[in-house]
Amino acid sequence: MFAIVMDFAERIHYFIGQPVTAREIIFEYYLPFIPWINGLMWPLFALLAVIFFTSRMASNSEIISILSAGVSFKRLLVPYLISAGILSSLLWLANNYVIPISTKIKNEFYAEHIKKTEIKTHSNNVHFYTQPDEKAYIRFYKKKDTTAHTFRLERFKDGKIERILKAKRLTMKEAPFVWTMHDYEIRSFDGLNEELKIFRGEKKDTTFSFRPSDFVYHAKEMEMMTTDDLRNFISNERSRGVNAAKKYEIELYRRTSDPITIIILTLIGVALSARKTRGGIGLHLALGVVLGSAYVILAKFSATFVNNLNLSPIVGVWLPNIIFFFVSIYLLYRAQK
Repeated sequence: MFAIVMDFAERIHYFIGQPVTAREIIFEYYLPFIPWINGLMWPLFALLAVIFFTSRMASNSEIISILSAGVSFKRLLVPYLISAGILSSLLWLANNYVIPISTKIKNEFYAEHIKKTEIKTHSNNVHFYTQPDEKAYIRFYKKKDTTAHTFRLERFKDGKIERILKAKRLTMKEAPFVWTMHDYEIRSFDGLNEELKIFRGEKKDTTFSFRPSDFVYHAKEMEMMTTDDLRNFISNERSRGVNAAKKYEIELYRRTSDPITIIILTLIGVALSARKTRGGIGLHLALGVVLGSAYVILAKFSATFVNNLNLSPIVGVWLPNIIFFFVSIYLLYRAQK
């Protein structure tokens, strides 16, 4: 609720200035906003809930009584791990199949009424494979009239260029795959023999295995795909040779790492708050907030390293969990037993 209030205070001037109704704001933005923000915050919610609950038990000397009765600290962890496992399973299902659907509704509303620059275009110096043995290049793509300028298509055979097709301009003739070439030329190679055909001022209709929608994408498109769609998209991008799959891989691995974070932060929360201290719940919550903030900062840094440095996406996404797993082991070792 706090996040919704803060977001509404920030966006209200956009809502006033756009032709949008209150019903659309509620059902197309804020209702889908709730699963999205919960998916992000659940690990921290789990940490704070564990600290609050366990710290209350410790301040009432209940933890000491349980341990004094002969119950081991490992046995004390069992209900925490069961609960964390249930929450992790729910978050995993939500991350992979539920939240992407609601996020798609939210992001489409956001792009249409709040920040229209979220819709972007591959416009300059676009390279991609149309087939395993066919590579295309477009110097400039104009979304407004679906026109591609300075087009070049290279076809290979046994590692050697077999044909080069050039066109000064491509225009969409019939969606989705029929294009018209303007001022084109065809250069063919057969061993040492070469043939060049130039068609100045002429145009020809033909089909290509790409369409206008391939050049337009949403800045947060990876959040709007279910995991199955995400895997298919990554596979297609790799096969086309388009270097745009890294942020999609980050999203794919994040959907699994976040549920595991709940288990790790649960262990940290129990280890921190099981000991009775003079500061009580306040001190334990403060430590939990500090650790939670450290985790978020580390996760942001690792994602930045993946995007800007040659770091594997799976390593970057799982690095915070690996570090905090060892932190949890150390804290459990030092916990009151």
